[in-house]
Amino acid sequence: MYALPLVPEGFDVPERLETDRLCLRPLTIHDAVKDFDAVMTSADRLRGIVFGPEDTWPDGLTLEQNLTELAWHQTEFRNRTSFAYTVVSLDESWVLGSVYLYPSRKAAHDVDVMLWVRQSEADTGLDDHLYVTVRDWLATAWPFARPAFPGRAIDWETWADLAAK
Repeated sequence: MYALPLVPEGFDVPERLETDRLCLRPLTIHDAVKDFDAVMTSADRLRGIVFGPEDTWPDGLTLEQNLTELAWHQTEFRNRTSFAYTVVSLDESWVLGSVYLYPSRKAAHDVDVMLWVRQSEADTGLDDHLYVTVRDWLATAWPFARPAFPGRAIDWETWADLAAK
């Protein structure tokens, strides 16, 4: 768990963002089953692209482990130390992906942003839509001056070479 708040004390953390294609809202334990389905049906696509080329997530993930991870995300959101959002269809019947905002480990950035969409949405343009939406949202609604999108705006090799905090 992260110890320090990621945002200033008086900052109003956004609870929801909607576009014509999706909705972002805090990821909670109540999303465990739908989130697990999205992750596991997209495992081949997610392995190595969300948290780096060497990362094997979600290999071996169980529903119980997913529930534990979502509880951790929910606690960190409440503590304002990191923020995890579920990306859902507008009627919330379907988890489309996730967005994670973590304190950056790199000196040149203040927040690391990881995001993904499920495999079934990969060829619909939703991934690009989500990326642009989140990038613009961070620029207009959040207090971050230097967000990083490792694996997207910064390739993994360059990311690995950046100085750590």
